[in-house]
Amino acid sequence: MMKPNKILWVDDEIELLRSHIIFLSEKGYEVDTVTNGEDAINSVKEKDYDLIFLDEMMAGMGGLETLAQIKEINANIPVVMITKSEEETLMDEAIGGKLKDYLTKPVNPSQVLLVCKKILEGKKITGQYAAKDYLQDFNEISMQLLNNLDYAEWTDIYLKLTNWDVELDQHSGIGLRQTLNDQKKEANKEFSKFVEKNYRNWIKNPDDIESPVLSPKIFDKYVTPIVKDEKSKVFFFVIDCLRLDQWLIMEKHLLEYFKITKDYYYSILPTATPYARNSLFAGLYPSEIEKYYPDIWRGKDENSMNKYEKELLQLYLDRKKIKLRNELKYIKIIDPDVGRNFEQNILSYQNTHLNAVVVNFLDMIAHGRSDSDILKEIAPDEPAYRSLTNSWFTHSSLLNTFKAIANIKNVKVVVTTDHGSIRAMRGAKVLGDREASTNLRFKYGRNLKVDDKHAVYVKNADEYGLPRMGMIVNYIIAKEDYYFVYPTDYHKFLTYYKDTFQHGGISMEEMILPVITMEPK
Repeated sequence: MMKPNKILWVDDEIELLRSHIIFLSEKGYEVDTVTNGEDAINSVKEKDYDLIFLDEMMAGMGGLETLAQIKEINANIPVVMITKSEEETLMDEAIGGKLKDYLTKPVNPSQVLLVCKKILEGKKITGQYAAKDYLQDFNEISMQLLNNLDYAEWTDIYLKLTNWDVELDQHSGIGLRQTLNDQKKEANKEFSKFVEKNYRNWIKNPDDIESPVLSPKIFDKYVTPIVKDEKSKVFFFVIDCLRLDQWLIMEKHLLEYFKITKDYYYSILPTATPYARNSLFAGLYPSEIEKYYPDIWRGKDENSMNKYEKELLQLYLDRKKIKLRNELKYIKIIDPDVGRNFEQNILSYQNTHLNAVVVNFLDMIAHGRSDSDILKEIAPDEPAYRSLTNSWFTHSSLLNTFKAIANIKNVKVVVTTDHGSIRAMRGAKVLGDREASTNLRFKYGRNLKVDDKHAVYVKNADEYGLPRMGMIVNYIIAKEDYYFVYPTDYHKFLTYYKDTFQHGGISMEEMILPVITMEPK
Protein backbone atom coordinates (compact mmCIF):
# COMPACT_ATOMS: atom_id res chain seq x y z
CA MET A 1 0.00 0.00 0.00
CA MET A 2 1.34 3.41 -0.98
CA LYS A 3 2.02 5.94 1.75
CA PRO A 4 -0.33 8.95 1.76
CA ASN A 5 1.00 12.23 0.40
CA LYS A 6 2.13 14.61 3.15
CA ILE A 7 0.93 18.21 3.05
CA LEU A 8 2.02 21.14 5.24
CA TRP A 9 -0.52 23.98 5.54
CA VAL A 10 0.90 27.26 6.86
CA ASP A 11 -1.63 29.94 7.89
CA ASP A 12 -1.92 32.21 10.95
CA GLU A 13 -5.70 31.63 10.90
CA ILE A 14 -5.48 27.88 10.51
CA GLU A 15 -8.52 27.22 12.76
CA LEU A 16 -10.73 28.86 10.14
CA LEU A 17 -9.51 26.26 7.65
CA ARG A 18 -10.27 23.23 9.82
CA SER A 19 -13.04 22.00 7.50
CA HIS A 20 -10.57 22.05 4.59
CA ILE A 21 -8.05 20.03 6.60
CA ILE A 22 -10.66 17.41 7.49
CA PHE A 23 -11.80 17.25 3.86
CA LEU A 24 -8.25 16.56 2.63
CA SER A 25 -7.73 13.95 5.35
CA GLU A 26 -10.90 12.18 4.23
CA LYS A 27 -9.49 12.15 0.70
CA GLY A 28 -6.41 10.26 1.93
CA TYR A 29 -3.90 13.07 2.41
CA GLU A 30 -1.83 13.45 5.60
CA VAL A 31 -1.98 17.12 6.62
CA ASP A 32 0.22 18.95 9.18
CA THR A 33 -0.59 22.53 10.17
CA VAL A 34 1.48 25.42 11.56
CA THR A 35 0.56 29.06 12.17
CA ASN A 36 3.75 30.95 11.30
CA GLY A 37 6.79 31.00 9.03
CA GLU A 38 9.32 29.99 11.70
CA ASP A 39 7.40 26.82 12.57
CA ALA A 40 6.98 26.08 8.85
CA ILE A 41 10.74 26.22 8.32
CA ASN A 42 11.37 23.94 11.31
CA SER A 43 8.76 21.47 10.03
CA VAL A 44 10.39 21.37 6.57
CA LYS A 45 13.74 20.65 8.23
CA GLU A 46 12.27 17.77 10.22
CA LYS A 47 9.93 16.12 7.70
CA ASP A 48 9.66 15.44 4.01
CA TYR A 49 6.56 17.07 2.53
CA ASP A 50 5.06 16.51 -0.89
CA LEU A 51 3.20 19.84 -1.01
CA ILE A 52 2.97 23.07 1.00
CA PHE A 53 0.06 25.51 1.17
CA LEU A 54 1.48 28.86 2.28
CA ASP A 55 -0.46 31.95 3.34
CA GLU A 56 1.01 35.13 1.87
CA MET A 57 -0.03 37.57 4.65
CA MET A 58 1.02 36.30 8.07
CA ALA A 59 2.09 38.11 11.23
CA GLY A 60 5.86 38.06 11.71
CA MET A 61 7.64 36.31 8.87
CA GLY A 62 5.52 36.80 5.73
CA GLY A 63 4.75 34.23 3.08
CA LEU A 64 7.31 35.34 0.51
CA GLU A 65 10.13 35.40 3.07
CA THR A 66 9.07 31.96 4.31
CA LEU A 67 8.98 30.72 0.70
CA ALA A 68 12.56 31.87 0.12
CA GLN A 69 13.84 29.99 3.18
CA ILE A 70 11.84 26.85 2.37
CA LYS A 71 13.37 26.80 -1.13
CA GLU A 72 16.86 27.08 0.41
CA ILE A 73 16.15 23.96 2.47
CA ASN A 74 14.49 22.01 -0.35
CA ALA A 75 14.11 23.66 -3.74
CA ASN A 76 11.99 20.80 -5.07
CA ILE A 77 9.00 21.03 -2.71
CA PRO A 78 5.99 22.40 -4.64
CA VAL A 79 4.52 25.42 -2.87
CA VAL A 80 1.04 26.85 -3.47
CA MET A 81 0.61 30.43 -2.26
CA ILE A 82 -2.74 31.43 -0.81
CA THR A 83 -3.40 35.15 -1.06
CA LYS A 84 -6.13 37.75 -0.66
CA SER A 85 -4.81 39.73 -3.61
CA GLU A 86 -4.50 38.93 -7.30
CA GLU A 87 -1.28 40.82 -7.88
CA GLU A 88 0.51 40.20 -11.16
CA THR A 89 3.76 39.60 -9.32
CA LEU A 90 2.32 36.42 -7.80
CA MET A 91 1.31 35.23 -11.24
CA ASP A 92 4.86 35.90 -12.42
CA GLU A 93 6.26 33.99 -9.42
CA ALA A 94 4.02 31.03 -10.29
CA ILE A 95 4.98 31.13 -13.97
CA GLY A 96 8.65 31.61 -13.10
CA GLY A 97 8.70 28.43 -11.10
CA LYS A 98 9.17 29.60 -7.52
CA LEU A 99 5.52 28.84 -6.91
CA LYS A 100 3.80 25.77 -8.27
CA ASP A 101 0.45 27.57 -8.21
CA TYR A 102 -1.54 30.09 -6.23
CA LEU A 103 -5.10 30.37 -4.89
CA THR A 104 -7.03 33.49 -3.91
CA LYS A 105 -9.05 33.66 -0.69
CA PRO A 106 -11.63 32.54 0.15
CA VAL A 107 -10.66 29.10 -1.07
CA ASN A 108 -13.18 26.28 -1.27
CA PRO A 109 -12.50 22.56 -0.74
CA SER A 110 -12.91 21.63 -4.42
CA GLN A 111 -10.27 24.19 -5.44
CA VAL A 112 -7.83 22.79 -2.89
CA LEU A 113 -8.51 19.19 -3.93
CA LEU A 114 -8.02 20.07 -7.61
CA VAL A 115 -4.61 21.61 -6.87
CA CYS A 116 -3.59 18.57 -4.82
CA LYS A 117 -4.61 16.15 -7.55
CA LYS A 118 -2.95 18.22 -10.28
CA ILE A 119 0.36 18.49 -8.43
CA LEU A 120 0.53 15.20 -6.56
CA GLU A 121 -1.41 12.83 -8.80
CA GLY A 122 -1.41 14.58 -12.17
CA LYS A 123 1.12 12.27 -13.80
CA LYS A 124 -0.63 9.16 -12.48
CA ILE A 125 -4.08 10.34 -13.59
CA THR A 126 -2.92 11.42 -17.07
CA GLY A 127 -1.11 8.09 -17.36
CA GLN A 128 -4.32 6.22 -16.53
CA TYR A 129 -6.25 8.16 -19.16
CA ALA A 130 -3.43 7.69 -21.68
CA ALA A 131 -3.54 3.94 -21.06
CA LYS A 132 -7.31 3.89 -21.52
CA ASP A 133 -7.11 5.91 -24.75
CA TYR A 134 -4.26 3.85 -26.18
CA LEU A 135 -5.98 0.54 -25.49
CA GLN A 136 -9.00 1.88 -27.37
CA ASP A 137 -6.76 2.89 -30.30
CA PHE A 138 -4.94 -0.44 -30.03
CA ASN A 139 -8.17 -2.30 -30.69
CA GLU A 140 -9.13 0.01 -33.55
CA ILE A 141 -5.71 -0.32 -35.22
CA SER A 142 -5.74 -4.11 -34.77
CA MET A 143 -9.08 -4.25 -36.57
CA GLN A 144 -7.84 -1.94 -39.33
CA LEU A 145 -4.84 -4.19 -39.98
CA LEU A 146 -7.26 -6.93 -41.00
CA ASN A 147 -8.63 -4.78 -43.83
CA ASN A 148 -7.38 -4.02 -47.33
CA LEU A 149 -5.96 -0.55 -46.58
CA ASP A 150 -4.96 2.15 -49.04
CA TYR A 151 -1.88 4.39 -48.74
CA ALA A 152 -3.80 7.18 -46.95
CA GLU A 153 -5.13 4.75 -44.34
CA TRP A 154 -1.62 3.42 -43.80
CA THR A 155 -0.46 7.00 -43.25
CA ASP A 156 -3.19 7.48 -40.63
CA ILE A 157 -2.17 4.28 -38.84
CA TYR A 158 1.48 5.37 -38.80
CA LEU A 159 0.49 8.80 -37.45
CA LYS A 160 -1.48 7.20 -34.63
CA LEU A 161 1.34 4.83 -33.73
CA THR A 162 3.94 7.60 -33.86
CA ASN A 163 1.86 9.97 -31.73
CA TRP A 164 1.45 7.21 -29.17
CA ASP A 165 5.19 6.52 -29.34
CA VAL A 166 5.87 10.12 -28.36
CA GLU A 167 3.02 10.23 -25.83
CA LEU A 168 4.21 7.13 -23.98
CA ASP A 169 7.60 8.77 -23.50
CA GLN A 170 5.81 10.82 -20.83
CA HIS A 171 4.15 7.79 -19.23
CA SER A 172 6.85 5.17 -18.89
CA GLY A 173 5.24 3.81 -15.73
CA ILE A 174 2.01 2.54 -17.30
CA GLY A 175 3.71 -0.47 -18.90
CA LEU A 176 2.39 -0.20 -22.46
CA ARG A 177 5.66 0.32 -24.34
CA GLN A 178 6.10 -3.35 -25.25
CA THR A 179 2.46 -3.57 -26.35
CA LEU A 180 3.00 -0.62 -28.67
CA ASN A 181 6.28 -2.05 -30.01
CA ASP A 182 4.56 -5.35 -30.77
CA GLN A 183 1.77 -3.57 -32.59
CA LYS A 184 4.25 -1.51 -34.65
CA LYS A 185 6.02 -4.74 -35.56
CA GLU A 186 2.75 -6.32 -36.71
CA ALA A 187 1.82 -3.15 -38.61
CA ASN A 188 5.17 -3.13 -40.44
CA LYS A 189 4.67 -6.76 -41.42
CA GLU A 190 1.35 -5.87 -43.08
CA PHE A 191 2.73 -2.62 -44.49
CA SER A 192 5.58 -4.51 -46.19
CA LYS A 193 3.03 -6.79 -47.86
CA PHE A 194 1.05 -3.73 -48.96
CA VAL A 195 4.10 -2.04 -50.51
CA GLU A 196 5.30 -5.22 -52.21
CA LYS A 197 1.85 -5.68 -53.77
CA ASN A 198 1.34 -2.09 -54.95
CA TYR A 199 4.72 -0.40 -55.47
CA ARG A 200 5.18 -1.30 -59.14
CA ASN A 201 1.76 0.14 -59.95
CA TRP A 202 2.69 3.38 -58.14
CA ILE A 203 5.77 3.69 -60.36
CA LYS A 204 3.81 2.85 -63.48
CA ASN A 205 0.84 5.13 -62.68
CA PRO A 206 2.15 7.93 -60.43
CA ASP A 207 -0.88 10.15 -61.05
CA ASP A 208 -3.41 7.43 -60.22
CA ILE A 209 -5.70 8.22 -57.29
CA GLU A 210 -4.52 4.97 -55.66
CA SER A 211 -0.85 6.08 -55.78
CA PRO A 212 0.73 8.15 -52.99
CA VAL A 213 2.92 11.15 -53.67
CA LEU A 214 6.42 9.73 -54.15
CA SER A 215 9.87 11.37 -53.92
CA PRO A 216 10.02 12.73 -57.52
CA LYS A 217 6.80 14.74 -56.96
CA ILE A 218 7.81 16.53 -53.77
CA PHE A 219 9.37 19.64 -55.27
CA ASP A 220 6.65 19.99 -57.87
CA LYS A 221 3.82 19.66 -55.34
CA TYR A 222 5.16 21.58 -52.33
CA VAL A 223 7.94 23.93 -53.45
CA THR A 224 7.23 24.96 -57.04
CA PRO A 225 3.90 26.72 -56.25
CA ILE A 226 5.68 28.87 -53.65
CA VAL A 227 8.66 29.59 -55.90
CA LYS A 228 6.32 30.79 -58.64
CA ASP A 229 5.25 33.67 -56.38
CA GLU A 230 7.51 36.47 -57.67
CA LYS A 231 7.88 38.06 -54.22
CA SER A 232 8.63 34.85 -52.38
CA LYS A 233 11.82 33.96 -50.57
CA VAL A 234 11.97 30.20 -50.20
CA PHE A 235 14.11 27.98 -48.00
CA PHE A 236 13.86 24.28 -48.88
CA PHE A 237 15.40 22.13 -46.13
CA VAL A 238 16.06 18.41 -46.61
CA ILE A 239 17.01 16.88 -43.26
CA ASP A 240 18.63 13.57 -44.11
CA CYS A 241 17.27 10.51 -42.27
CA LEU A 242 14.51 12.40 -40.41
CA ARG A 243 11.76 10.22 -38.95
CA LEU A 244 8.29 11.51 -38.18
CA ASP A 245 8.74 11.00 -34.44
CA GLN A 246 11.91 13.08 -34.53
CA TRP A 247 10.13 15.88 -36.36
CA LEU A 248 7.34 15.91 -33.74
CA ILE A 249 10.01 16.48 -31.09
CA MET A 250 11.69 19.25 -33.11
CA GLU A 251 8.43 20.93 -34.06
CA LYS A 252 7.64 21.87 -30.46
CA HIS A 253 10.58 24.28 -30.47
CA LEU A 254 9.31 26.05 -33.61
CA LEU A 255 5.64 26.63 -32.78
CA GLU A 256 6.48 29.95 -31.13
CA TYR A 257 7.96 31.29 -34.36
CA PHE A 258 6.03 29.70 -37.24
CA LYS A 259 2.59 28.70 -38.43
CA ILE A 260 3.17 25.08 -39.33
CA THR A 261 1.24 22.77 -41.66
CA LYS A 262 2.12 19.11 -42.27
CA ASP A 263 1.52 16.69 -45.08
CA TYR A 264 3.00 13.29 -45.84
CA TYR A 265 4.56 11.44 -48.76
CA TYR A 266 6.14 8.05 -49.50
CA SER A 267 9.84 7.64 -50.19
CA ILE A 268 10.86 5.64 -53.23
CA LEU A 269 12.75 2.37 -52.82
CA PRO A 270 15.45 1.84 -51.76
CA THR A 271 14.90 4.34 -48.93
CA ALA A 272 18.54 5.39 -49.15
CA THR A 273 20.19 8.72 -49.87
CA PRO A 274 21.73 7.96 -53.31
CA TYR A 275 18.31 7.02 -54.65
CA ALA A 276 15.69 8.91 -52.65
CA ARG A 277 17.48 12.26 -52.36
CA ASN A 278 18.64 12.40 -55.97
CA SER A 279 15.07 11.57 -56.97
CA LEU A 280 13.72 14.31 -54.72
CA PHE A 281 15.98 17.01 -56.22
CA ALA A 282 15.74 15.82 -59.81
CA GLY A 283 11.99 15.23 -59.90
CA LEU A 284 12.82 11.92 -61.60
CA TYR A 285 13.13 8.26 -60.71
CA PRO A 286 16.70 6.93 -60.49
CA SER A 287 16.22 5.02 -63.75
CA GLU A 288 15.30 8.31 -65.47
CA ILE A 289 18.29 10.11 -63.99
CA GLU A 290 20.54 7.34 -65.30
CA LYS A 291 18.87 7.56 -68.73
CA TYR A 292 18.84 11.34 -69.18
CA TYR A 293 21.93 12.31 -67.19
CA PRO A 294 24.35 9.37 -67.35
CA ASP A 295 27.31 11.60 -66.47
CA ILE A 296 25.62 12.56 -63.21
CA TRP A 297 24.49 9.07 -62.19
CA ARG A 298 27.61 7.44 -60.86
CA GLY A 299 26.57 3.79 -60.93
CA LYS A 300 28.61 1.87 -58.43
CA ASP A 301 30.45 4.68 -56.69
CA GLU A 302 27.79 5.42 -54.09
CA ASN A 303 30.02 7.86 -52.23
CA SER A 304 29.85 10.21 -55.21
CA MET A 305 26.19 9.70 -56.04
CA ASN A 306 25.02 12.78 -54.11
CA LYS A 307 27.58 15.26 -55.37
CA TYR A 308 25.24 16.62 -58.02
CA GLU A 309 22.12 17.63 -56.11
CA LYS A 310 22.39 21.31 -57.04
CA GLU A 311 22.88 20.38 -60.70
CA LEU A 312 19.86 18.05 -60.62
CA LEU A 313 17.70 20.73 -59.04
CA GLN A 314 18.82 23.33 -61.58
CA LEU A 315 18.05 20.87 -64.40
CA TYR A 316 14.59 20.38 -62.90
CA LEU A 317 14.00 24.15 -62.84
CA ASP A 318 15.17 24.40 -66.45
CA ARG A 319 12.88 21.57 -67.59
CA LYS A 320 9.91 23.18 -65.86
CA LYS A 321 10.90 26.63 -67.24
CA ILE A 322 10.96 28.11 -63.75
CA LYS A 323 12.93 31.36 -63.79
CA LEU A 324 14.45 32.50 -60.50
CA ARG A 325 15.11 36.17 -59.70
CA ASN A 326 18.70 35.29 -58.88
CA GLU A 327 20.98 32.28 -58.77
CA LEU A 328 19.89 29.14 -56.94
CA LYS A 329 21.76 28.78 -53.65
CA TYR A 330 22.60 25.28 -52.42
CA ILE A 331 24.10 24.59 -48.99
CA LYS A 332 25.05 21.17 -47.58
CA ILE A 333 25.56 21.19 -43.82
CA ILE A 334 27.88 18.27 -43.16
CA ASP A 335 29.44 19.35 -39.85
CA PRO A 336 28.79 21.84 -37.01
CA ASP A 337 31.19 24.45 -38.42
CA VAL A 338 29.28 24.65 -41.69
CA GLY A 339 26.01 24.88 -39.73
CA ARG A 340 27.26 27.72 -37.55
CA ASN A 341 28.64 29.57 -40.57
CA PHE A 342 25.26 29.28 -42.32
CA GLU A 343 23.48 30.52 -39.19
CA GLN A 344 25.80 33.51 -38.79
CA ASN A 345 25.43 34.49 -42.44
CA ILE A 346 21.73 33.80 -42.85
CA LEU A 347 20.95 37.44 -43.67
CA SER A 348 23.08 37.14 -46.80
CA TYR A 349 20.53 34.61 -48.09
CA GLN A 350 17.41 36.63 -47.26
CA ASN A 351 16.95 38.06 -50.76
CA THR A 352 17.68 34.81 -52.61
CA HIS A 353 14.65 33.49 -54.45
CA LEU A 354 15.38 29.82 -53.67
CA ASN A 355 17.75 28.37 -51.06
CA ALA A 356 18.12 24.58 -50.95
CA VAL A 357 19.68 23.29 -47.73
CA VAL A 358 20.68 19.70 -46.93
CA VAL A 359 21.28 18.89 -43.26
CA ASN A 360 23.20 15.66 -42.64
CA PHE A 361 23.45 15.57 -38.85
CA LEU A 362 20.64 13.10 -38.06
CA ASP A 363 22.02 10.67 -40.62
CA MET A 364 25.40 11.01 -38.92
CA ILE A 365 23.82 10.19 -35.55
CA ALA A 366 22.12 7.10 -37.01
CA HIS A 367 25.38 5.83 -38.53
CA GLY A 368 27.48 6.93 -35.56
CA ARG A 369 25.30 5.01 -33.11
CA SER A 370 26.16 1.79 -34.98
CA ASP A 371 29.86 2.27 -34.28
CA SER A 372 29.90 4.11 -30.97
CA ASP A 373 29.38 2.40 -27.61
CA ILE A 374 28.88 5.82 -26.06
CA LEU A 375 26.01 6.71 -28.40
CA LYS A 376 24.45 3.28 -27.84
CA GLU A 377 24.60 3.92 -24.11
CA ILE A 378 23.08 7.40 -24.51
CA ALA A 379 20.37 6.19 -26.92
CA PRO A 380 19.71 2.48 -26.19
CA ASP A 381 16.16 2.56 -27.58
CA GLU A 382 13.75 4.72 -29.57
CA PRO A 383 12.54 6.94 -26.67
CA ALA A 384 16.19 7.70 -25.88
CA TYR A 385 16.88 8.26 -29.59
CA ARG A 386 14.12 10.89 -29.61
CA SER A 387 15.61 12.42 -26.49
CA LEU A 388 19.01 12.59 -28.20
CA THR A 389 17.35 14.29 -31.18
CA ASN A 390 15.75 16.80 -28.84
CA SER A 391 19.05 17.52 -27.09
CA TRP A 392 20.80 18.08 -30.42
CA PHE A 393 18.10 20.29 -31.89
CA THR A 394 17.66 22.40 -28.73
CA HIS A 395 21.33 23.43 -28.88
CA SER A 396 21.81 23.30 -32.65
CA SER A 397 22.69 25.98 -35.16
CA LEU A 398 19.73 24.64 -37.17
CA LEU A 399 17.23 25.81 -34.55
CA ASN A 400 18.93 29.21 -34.39
CA THR A 401 18.84 29.35 -38.20
CA PHE A 402 15.09 28.69 -38.20
CA LYS A 403 14.61 31.45 -35.59
CA ALA A 404 16.59 33.89 -37.75
CA ILE A 405 14.61 32.95 -40.86
CA ALA A 406 11.39 33.70 -38.95
CA ASN A 407 12.40 37.39 -38.97
CA ILE A 408 12.66 37.60 -42.78
CA LYS A 409 9.71 39.18 -44.61
CA ASN A 410 7.81 37.22 -47.28
CA VAL A 411 9.70 34.04 -46.44
CA LYS A 412 8.35 30.52 -46.62
CA VAL A 413 10.12 27.40 -45.42
CA VAL A 414 9.55 23.85 -46.63
CA VAL A 415 11.13 21.09 -44.54
CA THR A 416 11.22 17.43 -45.49
CA THR A 417 13.53 14.44 -45.66
CA ASP A 418 14.64 11.88 -48.21
CA HIS A 419 14.03 8.84 -45.99
CA GLY A 420 13.64 7.76 -42.38
CA SER A 421 15.28 4.93 -40.48
CA ILE A 422 14.29 1.80 -38.59
CA ARG A 423 15.81 -0.01 -35.65
CA ALA A 424 17.08 -3.19 -37.30
CA MET A 425 16.48 -6.14 -34.98
CA ARG A 426 16.43 -9.32 -37.10
CA GLY A 427 19.10 -10.69 -39.41
CA ALA A 428 18.38 -12.21 -42.82
CA LYS A 429 21.00 -14.45 -44.41
CA VAL A 430 21.84 -13.36 -47.97
CA LEU A 431 23.98 -14.95 -50.69
CA GLY A 432 25.68 -12.92 -53.41
CA ASP A 433 28.80 -12.53 -55.50
CA ARG A 434 31.73 -10.24 -54.74
CA GLU A 435 30.29 -7.47 -56.89
CA ALA A 436 27.16 -7.09 -54.72
CA SER A 437 26.78 -3.85 -52.78
CA THR A 438 27.41 -3.78 -49.05
CA ASN A 439 24.27 -2.07 -47.77
CA LEU A 440 22.44 -3.66 -44.86
CA ARG A 441 18.83 -2.90 -45.91
CA PHE A 442 19.14 -3.23 -49.70
CA LYS A 443 21.60 -4.75 -52.14
CA TYR A 444 22.10 -4.83 -55.89
CA GLY A 445 24.14 -7.23 -57.94
CA ARG A 446 23.84 -10.57 -59.68
CA ASN A 447 23.04 -13.95 -58.18
CA LEU A 448 21.52 -12.47 -55.02
CA LYS A 449 19.52 -14.93 -52.92
CA VAL A 450 17.48 -14.30 -49.77
CA ASP A 451 14.32 -15.69 -48.17
CA ASP A 452 11.35 -13.86 -49.73
CA LYS A 453 9.78 -13.59 -46.26
CA HIS A 454 12.56 -11.16 -45.36
CA ALA A 455 12.97 -9.13 -48.56
CA VAL A 456 11.46 -8.08 -51.87
CA TYR A 457 13.38 -9.50 -54.83
CA VAL A 458 13.47 -7.06 -57.77
CA LYS A 459 13.98 -8.98 -61.01
CA ASN A 460 13.17 -6.09 -63.32
CA ALA A 461 14.79 -2.83 -62.19
CA ASP A 462 12.67 -0.76 -64.60
CA GLU A 463 9.46 -1.79 -62.84
CA TYR A 464 10.82 -0.20 -59.66
CA GLY A 465 12.21 2.90 -61.38
CA LEU A 466 15.74 1.73 -60.59
CA PRO A 467 18.90 2.01 -62.72
CA ARG A 468 20.44 -0.98 -64.47
CA MET A 469 23.93 0.50 -64.04
CA GLY A 470 25.02 -0.67 -67.48
CA MET A 471 24.27 -4.32 -66.81
CA ILE A 472 21.47 -6.68 -65.87
CA VAL A 473 21.29 -6.16 -62.15
CA ASN A 474 18.88 -7.35 -59.49
CA TYR A 475 17.97 -5.70 -56.21
CA ILE A 476 16.84 -7.08 -52.88
CA ILE A 477 15.10 -4.73 -50.44
CA ALA A 478 14.64 -5.71 -46.79
CA LYS A 479 11.17 -5.79 -45.27
CA GLU A 480 10.11 -4.85 -41.74
CA ASP A 481 13.14 -4.66 -39.38
CA TYR A 482 15.39 -7.21 -41.13
CA TYR A 483 19.01 -6.51 -42.10
CA PHE A 484 21.19 -8.49 -44.48
CA VAL A 485 24.10 -10.62 -43.27
CA TYR A 486 26.40 -12.76 -45.41
CA PRO A 487 27.16 -16.36 -44.34
CA THR A 488 30.85 -15.54 -43.77
CA ASP A 489 31.26 -14.70 -40.06
CA TYR A 490 27.46 -14.73 -39.89
CA HIS A 491 27.06 -14.70 -36.11
CA LYS A 492 29.72 -12.02 -35.65
CA PHE A 493 27.99 -9.55 -37.99
CA LEU A 494 24.52 -10.61 -36.89
CA THR A 495 25.40 -9.45 -33.39
CA TYR A 496 27.39 -6.41 -34.52
CA TYR A 497 24.57 -4.86 -36.57
CA LYS A 498 21.63 -5.89 -34.41
CA ASP A 499 19.82 -2.94 -32.78
CA THR A 500 21.29 -0.32 -35.10
CA PHE A 501 19.31 2.33 -36.96
CA GLN A 502 19.37 1.54 -40.68
CA HIS A 503 17.63 2.68 -43.85
CA GLY A 504 17.11 1.45 -47.38
CA GLY A 505 14.26 -0.99 -46.80
CA ILE A 506 10.50 -1.17 -46.50
CA SER A 507 8.96 0.07 -43.27
CA MET A 508 6.60 2.83 -42.21
CA GLU A 509 9.46 4.60 -40.43
CA GLU A 510 11.59 4.71 -43.59
CA MET A 511 8.85 5.37 -46.16
CA ILE A 512 6.08 7.54 -44.67
CA LEU A 513 7.65 10.97 -44.34
CA PRO A 514 6.56 14.46 -43.33
CA VAL A 515 6.53 17.52 -45.57
CA ILE A 516 6.31 20.66 -43.46
CA THR A 517 5.46 24.15 -44.64
CA MET A 518 6.26 27.00 -42.26
CA GLU A 519 5.42 30.71 -42.37
CA PRO A 520 6.61 33.16 -39.73
CA LYS A 521 3.97 34.27 -37.21
